[in-house]
Amino acid sequence: MTSFTRPPHREPLRRAAATGVTAAVVLFLSACGGNGDDTSGRDHGGHDSSASAAPGAGSFNDADVTFAQLMVPHHEQALQMAALAGARASDTQVKDIAAKIEKAQDAEIRTLKGWLKSWKAPTAMESMPGMDHHGGDGMMTGTDMKRLEDMKGAAFDKAFAEMMVDHHNGAIGMARDEQRHGENTGAVRMAGDIVEGQSAEVAQLKGILDRL
Repeated sequence: MTSFTRPPHREPLRRAAATGVTAAVVLFLSACGGNGDDTSGRDHGGHDSSASAAPGAGSFNDADVTFAQLMVPHHEQALQMAALAGARASDTQVKDIAAKIEKAQDAEIRTLKGWLKSWKAPTAMESMPGMDHHGGDGMMTGTDMKRLEDMKGAAFDKAFAEMMVDHHNGAIGMARDEQRHGENTGAVRMAGDIVEGQSAEVAQLKGILDRL
């Protein structure tokens, strides 16, 4: 019987193929998972922060910058008003709307400030002469805020609803200006969200005023 001898060149080929497969697997795992220390694109809570930051990238114009600069202090004042409702409001709906305002507008402030930073623009514009706020429509004066702070119960509920209707209408007007004149897709999209969300809250606030 003739003995069979394995061709000597096949074993190196097998080793080369195995090495190629191993390298491919390593490359695949690196692309998919990275190392354990890679936290790019994620915030400390595990959420994808790049998703919220990305819409602010790209082209923008003066209207986008003005919108963000005006909306930041406008939202900040809304948060101050909403924070008062916890200990002073007696109406459940007023408290619910205040909680919604705090949740939505706090997140929007962070986004707006992030855009301004990426656009290399100041967070706030200079105040206009004779005004004690940043010029945003519907902003309350210091006297208005002090009056609201001094109220409780039904008197607070009514004053809060009246003031927030004016405040929201101011924000809606600013957002509509951004929809007409803005260029940045993220800013224009946020403006649309503000128009929709705050218009709904204005309707709720007016309903509260009708029954108080």
